[in-house]
Amino acid sequence: MSPLNLMLVVPLIGFLICLLTPKENEGLARTIALGASLLALVFGLGMIGLVVAMPTGFQYQTDIPWISTPNIHFHVGVDGFSLWMVLLTALLTPLSILASWKSVQHRANLYYAFILLLEFGVLGVFVSLDMFLYYVFWEISIVPVLFLIGMWGTEQRSAAAVKFFLYTMTGSVLMLAGIIYLYTKTNTFDFTQLALLTANIPHEARWLMFLAFLFAFSIKTPLFPLHTWLPDTYASAPTPVTVLLAGVLSKMGTYSLLRFCVGLFPNEAKEAAPWVAALAVISIIYGALVAIVQPNIKRLVAYSSISHLGFVVLGIFAFNRWGLDGAVYQMVNHGISTGALFLLVWFLEDRRGSLAIADYGGVARVAPWLSTAFMVATLGSIGLPMLGNFVGEFLILQGAAKASFVWAVFASVGVILSAVYMLWMYQRVFFGEIAESIAGYMPDLTLRETAVILPLIVLMIWFGISTTGLLEPISAANGALLNLIEGPARVAVMK
Repeated sequence: MSPLNLMLVVPLIGFLICLLTPKENEGLARTIALGASLLALVFGLGMIGLVVAMPTGFQYQTDIPWISTPNIHFHVGVDGFSLWMVLLTALLTPLSILASWKSVQHRANLYYAFILLLEFGVLGVFVSLDMFLYYVFWEISIVPVLFLIGMWGTEQRSAAAVKFFLYTMTGSVLMLAGIIYLYTKTNTFDFTQLALLTANIPHEARWLMFLAFLFAFSIKTPLFPLHTWLPDTYASAPTPVTVLLAGVLSKMGTYSLLRFCVGLFPNEAKEAAPWVAALAVISIIYGALVAIVQPNIKRLVAYSSISHLGFVVLGIFAFNRWGLDGAVYQMVNHGISTGALFLLVWFLEDRRGSLAIADYGGVARVAPWLSTAFMVATLGSIGLPMLGNFVGEFLILQGAAKASFVWAVFASVGVILSAVYMLWMYQRVFFGEIAESIAGYMPDLTLRETAVILPLIVLMIWFGISTTGLLEPISAANGALLNLIEGPARVAVMK
């Protein structure tokens, strides 16, 4: 069995074992979940060598007939683009489990089972090469989120779970309609064949399918004005779960925009680019402006995520190598930096029992290592040179300027605003007069918390100063996509 198949199977087996574990035995459930997620990460790391060596084709492919009528296959594979989404998911999952280690007391077996099911669904989305299989994994990823929010969320969890479900299912229905319509026009669900066959579909039909996919993926990203589910969902979910929502579930939207909207409907995507880019710029500035006025740390980081993901969408629809490379690079680095911020917010919440910025002050004096880690994550989020986000944002702005200098000018405002809201939040929380409750009880990072946050800090620095290992396979995969868009022989490029 290939490493890719093993990587998919391990979380599923772990989910089933955790599900059968007695609810009183929380220690066993979390140990199984951590072990399964770490094993999945090991299998993911084992794929790097071959994929980096041959990033333009799909490696570790498995193509097994599943349903004869219609013709549906279990067809999976990974290339120089999807590999990094897979590894990001495999990294953040065990870190989220470690962050939850002592906080989940109620039905821990179900909690960790749903975390593993979520990992299984997200991994499947990133590696599926059959559109129907892709949709199945997409739906699988939604189910555990509803339970994780509904059972372990905050007081507003019910409303947030319903809102998340309504938005996501609306997008899912439209996407399913697009997939079925695509099948009726091509008689296949196979993505490697669809890349060529869509060119033969009438223009009006292609536009309908493109819009259906665009709407569904824009909800998942989310892109303004389809973003309103995100702040409530992120704020109401358990913070370790928010790490996965912001770090990897949002990438399902941006990944799919690039893989399917652009890959299958390049002409329509080019025609829609000015409008989508305008919405991306609005997302950048709107998310930043709303983040500035947030009194809650978690909501501030949530709105910052809307702004940063707007950069990713802008890079995709710039339709040049700089923009595409920056978009994919930023997907990875946003997952790392935002994941780190939400984990650190969780550490603060766990100590203080509050997320209100006004309840903090002077934390740096009593918890210097926690403050240092938060500062690195803050600087990474605002795109300080020598940290990963700077590389992604620089490439995106370069690509945007190449496509339209006006886009780059307005997007640059978001970079300035991100420094405003992140540094102002940091100043109020970690400096100034020490709050009485903090002076009395604010321990520094524990060994477990250090093990959770240190890998993300290291990756932020590594991807900021050593870009070659990550960027070269991304650039090669994007080059193949651009050739696919501009050249006639699409299938030859994709296989």
